[in-house]
Amino acid sequence: MSNDKPRVGFIGLGLMGHGMAKNLVTKGFPLTVRVHRNRKPAEDILAAGAREAKTNAELAKSSDVVILCVTGSPQIEEIVYGENGILGAAREGLIVIDTSTAEPASTAKIRGDLAPKGTLYVDAPLARTPKEAEEGRLNTMVGADEATFARLKPVFSAYCENVIHAGPPGHGHMLKLVNNFIAMSIATATAEACAACAKAGVSIKKLHELVSAGAVNSGIFQLTAGKMLEGDLTGLKFTLVNAMKDLRYYTHFAESLPTPAIVGSAVHQSLVNANLLGFGDKFVASLIEAQEKLAGVKIVPR
Repeated sequence: MSNDKPRVGFIGLGLMGHGMAKNLVTKGFPLTVRVHRNRKPAEDILAAGAREAKTNAELAKSSDVVILCVTGSPQIEEIVYGENGILGAAREGLIVIDTSTAEPASTAKIRGDLAPKGTLYVDAPLARTPKEAEEGRLNTMVGADEATFARLKPVFSAYCENVIHAGPPGHGHMLKLVNNFIAMSIATATAEACAACAKAGVSIKKLHELVSAGAVNSGIFQLTAGKMLEGDLTGLKFTLVNAMKDLRYYTHFAESLPTPAIVGSAVHQSLVNANLLGFGDKFVASLIEAQEKLAGVKIVPR
């Protein structure tokens, strides 16, 4: 990697990836992207000066740092091990940054497979939403040694407001799973609480007023219940199918240690139920819609 801005390759121009890539190219990083069937998200990024690679291997060969921003471990493994994948183009000095929410065991295997080629694999998953991605204000938790973290911090700072060094390699993905476990625990508890109030005839507006005034309040509560009272179930733009996946990863991680995952398993099953009821493509606050079906109550203003 040169002393100037490194050449960055970016794979995954989705809801989060578009804003990240846009910030990188507009802040002067030489950027190469992979564009899939839907070319719309890439139009402004290419217009801003990014170039396009036809394969993942081609992108890796022309980059100092490759950033992966896809859903989870199956997609990451396909990018690394698949046809024209990154493993075949790995070389001394290349750094691959995985910003997905992934299985720690998969992360460790990929890191081990890239190491003999001299390629570093850094886990740096994300927090916040596509809005903050566009604004360059995401949070990231980075698993890397001190020297690698220091080298990469300017790259992270192009699209992040808060860059947290989680610890050594692997700790970024572990910390993200714990973070998402806490977040989804609050969201599922909030949805169940709303159903209990509705069934008992207790005012959900008063529940919101009470929680908002005390220590139980949180950003997740407000994005779930607060926005719902306005008829808005899109405050937390994270789909229930991805939430279910993340809690599955969390319970696998806890079992691998091992450590109890009693609450984690219950939260995971609540998310499974919401998906089975047909809400997988909706956002997290639609846990409340799932509770409406399960409890036979009306909660969301319509």
